[in-house]
Amino acid sequence: MFLLCVAHFLPIDSMRFTSLDDWLRWQETLHHAEIEMGLERIQQVFHCLHADAPPFLVITVAGTNGKGSSVALLEAMLLAAGYRVGTYTSPHLLRYNERVRLDGEQVDDAALVTSFDRIDRARGEVSLTYFEFATLAALDIFYRMQPEVVVLEVGMGGRLDAVNIIDPDVALITAISVDHSEWLGNDREAIAREKAGILRAGRPAVFSGTAMPAAIAQYAQRIGANLTRLGTDFRYTSRETDWQWQSGSRPPVNLPLPALRGEHQLQNAAGVIEVLRRLDDRLPVARQAIRNGLLGVRLAGRFQLVPGEINWVLDVAHNPDGIRQLASQLQATAGAGQTLAVFGMLKDKDIPSVIQLLQPCVDVWFVTALPTPRSLGGKELAAMLAQSGETVRICDDVAAACDAARASARAGDRILACGSFYTVAGALAHDI
Repeated sequence: MFLLCVAHFLPIDSMRFTSLDDWLRWQETLHHAEIEMGLERIQQVFHCLHADAPPFLVITVAGTNGKGSSVALLEAMLLAAGYRVGTYTSPHLLRYNERVRLDGEQVDDAALVTSFDRIDRARGEVSLTYFEFATLAALDIFYRMQPEVVVLEVGMGGRLDAVNIIDPDVALITAISVDHSEWLGNDREAIAREKAGILRAGRPAVFSGTAMPAAIAQYAQRIGANLTRLGTDFRYTSRETDWQWQSGSRPPVNLPLPALRGEHQLQNAAGVIEVLRRLDDRLPVARQAIRNGLLGVRLAGRFQLVPGEINWVLDVAHNPDGIRQLASQLQATAGAGQTLAVFGMLKDKDIPSVIQLLQPCVDVWFVTALPTPRSLGGKELAAMLAQSGETVRICDDVAAACDAARASARAGDRILACGSFYTVAGALAHDI
């Protein structure tokens, strides 16, 4: 049951702040915890803003790895098909505005500030987290701008994530591995139960990972969601210069390799195409649009190559499964030179496993703390690497680590920035 909507104490002709930066600084201090799982508070505020059903189709994307890539692929294909598309993702790398996109473009500050003010007035005395504010702002913008389809990326988990206040027309769950254990559980089945919370009774759902946890099938069956899964209901075949996608008994479709690199991106793309198939009666997407989307998709920080005298590789992978994919790509593209790593991680991640997976690919490490209280210190990170006999240099911050790595690199070497969104964001901001 929703509580009565109340008017905020602010005068109607004024707002709390007029700049985006001021709003964001205030939001960081508003709630007592950075993360608080649960939907009651955000549902109450959302109901005060928009009591009606969404005036657009909704695709919700959850999972451990592959969410951002899947959202980018969906956006690219839907835009190529001529639809008006809204996307909501997190976190951002350089600008907060990256989180909310309309028709492939970041929304401007004014749109966000207007929605923040509307949320502030609607919430009354309800406290909201930074992420809850972001989610409500994205939804408010989409309700006001009314694209034809909206793609929502779950921030963490699914069942109790802020995004789950909206009922999706199709739910997509990507690869699942162990991450965010403090909130989601210590094994894949426990985490899968949380991810499965985005499924809805009587509506289609797609699983695009491998080795689907039993919890997803069990939940889908219990609520009556119409679930299809990679390897059983749809599949892909990788080939040297292209790939094939097939769903059910339909003939296979030949497609170009996606612009996003790595075998795992075929897995993501296969799931995305299956999602579009499930929406075909309401949102038809021609085969040419799928091809154009695969070729045109762009996403920063996913094995992103920045060419130059010294090549850079930027990757936000931060859990063992993501790092395993990164290591595979690094080994497949290795040259004669060394790989120098600018490396920082959050202390709640599985750092020993990440290091073990990256060790065969990295020759010299430039480690640093990241600009967040959740970061592991540079000295602690260096000590973990030194135990394995690695060559390590401790740097004051990401910018200093980038400078030190660049100064040490020689022709034919490459520099890898990885371990966290913060690491990649710092490298991008440093204008590498």
